Amino acid sequence: MAFVHNVEIVWDELLDAFTSMQGDRVYFLDRNTGEIFFVPSTLEDEEFWRQIENNRERYLEIPRFDYGIERQLMSGFIGDIQDDGLKKLLGGSITGMKPYGKTSDILSFFPDEHERLQEMKDEFLTSRVKHWLEANELYTVEPENMRIPRL
Repeated sequence: MAFVHNVEIVWDELLDAFTSMQGDRVYFLDRNTGEIFFVPSTLEDEEFWRQIENNRERYLEIPRFDYGIERQLMSGFIGDIQDDGLKKLLGGSITGMKPYGKTSDILSFFPDEHERLQEMKDEFLTSRVKHWLEANELYTVEPENMRIPRL
């Protein structure tokens, strides 16, 4: 007989872990308590890593921020832009070509496009977190009840 274990997971902390760009950290979710914590990826405590490995059902590693997926999202966003000048600016920006600036700086002059990009990122992040929770048999309230921080 299976038992349902209710645990509260702080949504903001979970989103922070999913969107962290600090590659020197490994984030975990404790399924029993709902606590989200991180350790340095270079931690040399063999006993800690053994405990994590032996308790894989309890401690779930939260996936790292994926720059490849971010680039795909940006490429799709840029492909949908109607303004050829803006499309060229953003295309140069994501490829790192000079003299183009950062994407966020460029989009600060195009508030409608900036808002559209934020909505795309919010939808993507919500979907990614929801799928991860479901894959790990953790269920949550509906996404419209969750506050999404801006990336």
